[in-house]
Amino acid sequence: MSVLVDARSGQQVAARRAHATRRWLGRIPYVVLALYAVIGGVGPLLIDYDPVHVSLDDRLLRPGSHLSTGATAWFGTDGVGRDVLAQVVYGARTSVLIGVCTVAVSCLVGVAIGTVAGYFRGWPDMVLARGIDILLAFPAILLTIVIAGAFERSVLVVVVALSATAWISFARVTRSVALSIRERAWVDAARVLGVRPVSILLRHIVPFTAGPVVALATLEFALVVLAEAGLSFLGIGLPNSAVSWGQTIANGKQYLESAWWISALPGIALSLLIINIGILGDQLTARYGRGHLR
Repeated sequence: MSVLVDARSGQQVAARRAHATRRWLGRIPYVVLALYAVIGGVGPLLIDYDPVHVSLDDRLLRPGSHLSTGATAWFGTDGVGRDVLAQVVYGARTSVLIGVCTVAVSCLVGVAIGTVAGYFRGWPDMVLARGIDILLAFPAILLTIVIAGAFERSVLVVVVALSATAWISFARVTRSVALSIRERAWVDAARVLGVRPVSILLRHIVPFTAGPVVALATLEFALVVLAEAGLSFLGIGLPNSAVSWGQTIANGKQYLESAWWISALPGIALSLLIINIGILGDQLTARYGRGHLR
């Protein structure tokens, strides 16, 4: 009997240790994303960098080399002598800024349209469905490229181009939530009491979309950052006066054999950000359920 008790207690201790380990591992994405936020917010204040300034005397220096000014290029320099570390730091700020702005715009538009269509149904729901069908007829990245290429390159144009299709996911999620919540007893009671539809939407429906929307926002943030890097890589994203990981990676593609660090280091920074956002998004999706994200 004592042997069974000892075995059971040993299993419980092992289970608690495994649970504690999973909890600590689950916090890694939060730590990494917080680090990126700090680097993107504080880094540009500590590093003096001019993205259009060139120094041909310092071109293609390996990581850890000394510049002509006496400073150290920890990540090396690119083909025109610009510091790759500074480009990574400034690129983090650009990616975080564009990602937050795009997700915010897409979330506001998508939640507003989705809740209205799901609650009122009828012609608002039909118009939303047909509009989504029209937009989905075009590949999202192709529509983004068309919008970004039709105007002069700027941060505003990139945000608008990326938001043109990103709002669809938010609208579909909030629509499904609104369709479910509108049938609940407290919503029927509010309608019977004569509560205005706007108040019903804001007080009784929109709060229930918070969980699924937050989970979706993390996934969309990763897609937005990756799409922005792709646009900048193609040369139709941000202007040359702005620093982007995509631009830095594109600038180093002709030096892959002799100066791998120009493209590799920004690429690693981009990959780490995307991977950790994806892990965080999976955690939030598992917490709030997958049913509304389909």
